[in-house]
Amino acid sequence: MAKYYFNTKTGQVVKGGLFSWWNKMGPYDTPQEAARALDIARQRTQAWDEQTEEFEDNDD
Repeated sequence: MAKYYFNTKTGQVVKGGLFSWWNKMGPYDTPQEAARALDIARQRTQAWDEQTEEFEDNDD
């Protein structure tokens, strides 16, 4: 099954991975999911930051 990627250089969703990894986010199962790549990354980063804060607070 083909995967979809978000090209950070062009802002477009592409099918398959035939371009540089420097400009690629993914893979995603659907083009809709790939289109949300920046939002997904932002949400994951926020969740990781919250987990890190909890870990550091409990480390005392």
